[in-house]
Amino acid sequence: MTAAHAKPAPATLVARRAGIDTYQAPIVYMRPDCAVCLAEGFEAQARVELVHDGRSVLATVHHVMADWLQVHEAGLSEAAWRLLGLQGGEPLQIRHPPVLQSLRHIRAKTYGERLDYPQLLAVMRDVAAGRLSDLHLASFVTACVGDRMDRQEVIDLTRAMVDVGERLQWPFDTVVDKHCVGGLPGNRTTLLVVPIVTACGVAMPKTSSRAITSPAGTADAMETLAPVALDLPAMRRVVERLGGCIVWGGAVQLSPADDVLIRVERPLDLDGTAQLVASVLSKKAAAGSRQVLIDIPVGPTAKVRSVAAAAELSAALVDVGAAIGLEVRVLQTDGLQPVGRGIGPALEAHDVLAVLQSRPDAPADLRERALVLAGQLLEMAGRAVPGEGLALARQTLDSGAAWRQFAAICEAQGGLREPGRAPHVRAITAERAGLVEAIDNRRIAMAAKLAGAPGDAVAGVKLEVKLGQRVERGQPLYVLHARSQGELDYATDYVRAQPGLIGIGEGA
Repeated sequence: MTAAHAKPAPATLVARRAGIDTYQAPIVYMRPDCAVCLAEGFEAQARVELVHDGRSVLATVHHVMADWLQVHEAGLSEAAWRLLGLQGGEPLQIRHPPVLQSLRHIRAKTYGERLDYPQLLAVMRDVAAGRLSDLHLASFVTACVGDRMDRQEVIDLTRAMVDVGERLQWPFDTVVDKHCVGGLPGNRTTLLVVPIVTACGVAMPKTSSRAITSPAGTADAMETLAPVALDLPAMRRVVERLGGCIVWGGAVQLSPADDVLIRVERPLDLDGTAQLVASVLSKKAAAGSRQVLIDIPVGPTAKVRSVAAAAELSAALVDVGAAIGLEVRVLQTDGLQPVGRGIGPALEAHDVLAVLQSRPDAPADLRERALVLAGQLLEMAGRAVPGEGLALARQTLDSGAAWRQFAAICEAQGGLREPGRAPHVRAITAERAGLVEAIDNRRIAMAAKLAGAPGDAVAGVKLEVKLGQRVERGQPLYVLHARSQGELDYATDYVRAQPGLIGIGEGA
């Protein structure tokens, strides 16, 4: 045994990379009979502080009884390994964590007390630093949903989320952004809006998310066309040269507390108004935006299901935005059916290219929705007078200027490429003739995910019909795309058990 890997003193264990992806949660794997656990009484799920060479991170203990971990070793998850900057074999001190004041604030919120800015800032600092366990994070998220946060608390939460991360500054008079609250498959308008707006001379540095529960996020679709994992210096170079970019927000660490909270919200299926508003607007403020357009699709199977709910969310977005220095405009849009034809990263990217290149097969609904959003942003930025933004956006797209700008952005981010296509496809056909009366957004998205999206970029669903369209018996309604035959069969079994996924009525 080498000196570097000799059994350490009882206060330390040798760091070992466990090779386990726990996303953002730092985990330390220890044998219950190791010297540290015996001396300190660390049980499974205990919180501990890991220290090495001036760096520290709070982690959750998982006990290991298998032989792959030696009694003198501490296995670290990928998140813990990355945060500590380890190489392997280092002596790692493991001790009881410091007392966190933020835990008092979380308990107070759980009992219904309101929190002010300093208290929320303390919580967000510990969230961003990884000092809180998933149990503590879940308690905080649950305590904030429903009507448990008043408007001032939402403002303070948003400010706190911005203040614990970096806030970008740009050498432009006007910086715009847009966001869709989600729930509408195929709604990949960002990849069209950014080149249209920036081709008109308006700055739009777009940081986008990957999918968490949907079949594709903006970053996933863009990644089939160009690299998106740019660091901050690379992002700055692209934006300062071309006025815009479309990059993955996780690579530039804006509003880092939000990324941690989202990880906990998704499995709990909690997405309250307060958290949604703070999440969206903190990211926009941190990215240096000044004018923000929010798209709220409304429909019975969209995320926002009623006009009343959309109005409540709109008011909160506008009010909180104004309080943190953002001009926010909200558009309530049609959320009755998916947008475009493709649902899944590569399929959505193919739709985007068809629109940018003005091909005859381009989906008209995706094109028109993007033009409306781009027109609104051009008016907000003062590039077009009220009422003329749509015409300018249309001219920019039809002239080819938006396509040339998009290609330039892709090249600047690392190179434009062609999205792939799935090797296995299967058409699902209509069992009877009639009119398409309903398309279930949630279930069609589930079908795309079961086919392999977004993990496999070429997987998903391609829609062949729209609402109000007449179909004949045996006509394709949609086509499943998958990398493997097994995934194709799995998705097929699901959709065949979902007769209402696309509803066909008798019609006139």
